[in-house]
Amino acid sequence: MLSMECEAPKIENVEQLENALSMPTQGVLDAMAALDGDIIVLGVGGKMGPSLARMAKRASDMAGTQRRVIGVSRFSSGNLESELQSSGIETIRCDLLDRKALNALPDAPNVIFMAGMKFGSTGNESTTWAMNSYLPGIVCEKYINSRIVAFSTGNIYGLSSVNYGGSVETDPPNPVGEYAMSALGRERIFEYFCRTHGTPMAIIRLNYATELRYGVLIDVARKVFNGETIDLSMGNVNVIWQGDANAMILSTFAHVSSPPFVINVAGPEMLSIRRVSEQMGEIMGKDANFSGTESPYGILSNGQMGHRLFGYPRVGVQHLIRSTADWVMRGGASLGKPTHFEARDGKF
Repeated sequence: MLSMECEAPKIENVEQLENALSMPTQGVLDAMAALDGDIIVLGVGGKMGPSLARMAKRASDMAGTQRRVIGVSRFSSGNLESELQSSGIETIRCDLLDRKALNALPDAPNVIFMAGMKFGSTGNESTTWAMNSYLPGIVCEKYINSRIVAFSTGNIYGLSSVNYGGSVETDPPNPVGEYAMSALGRERIFEYFCRTHGTPMAIIRLNYATELRYGVLIDVARKVFNGETIDLSMGNVNVIWQGDANAMILSTFAHVSSPPFVINVAGPEMLSIRRVSEQMGEIMGKDANFSGTESPYGILSNGQMGHRLFGYPRVGVQHLIRSTADWVMRGGASLGKPTHFEARDGKF
């Protein structure tokens, strides 16, 4: 198991990476042992869904709990559907905005809502609002008697001072741009059904999960490796190893409530993009090139409540930096989806 205290094993290939991303913690084993019934993951086809579904299945099996883990997506390309099936996860093809198709999905007492739209939202605002704010309403109608863990984003807080230490769960939202506004709309729709119908829920405000094929650290590493200029205007960020984020999110099933349980899922450090870039350059034998200056404000989340409840992340940031640089230098696989963490205007 990966650990902050001991050097984590080097990840050589995608198979090892997938194994590490879906390795459950003791907290996840306990949560899955205590949870009754099947789990359905809506929007499993995204960047984080496959490893989260695998972790749920692995933890359930390890805990001796018999349950179906069902992944729902359009599965429009690639081999993801068959890969999930080989991990023991049932799959269903569905356009979630098709109300008839949504209503035909199997009932499940536990729902993980991961569907949403961020990248490409600029210029396609109506679909962004439909995915992020309309879809939660019809999902809540379908699964009114279920427990729901719903993904949100730290973008709903807007920019905060680097001196503040990151936005906390009780801070008032101040979304910038239509993506962040529609994400707040998603939260409000879930909250409405939670409060009016008593549907127990958790809302996950995630801020920059990272793995070796995707994330802020990969974006920085590739720019350093390729000699590209790094924009410093978003001078500081949070990152958390996606496996640790998965574990925290699955553990929130033990905390769903009405009104909704709201939690930031974020790493403990506020990372300087300049310093991370320089460290990547030292490892790679490359010079880091910069433009702009660091703003005293950024999209930053304080993850301390999650760390108190679920434990400190197993994988530390220095190991993540070294592993990411090594992966890029070896030509490791990439999802080819930049995070656009530099965006300060909310346009994605």
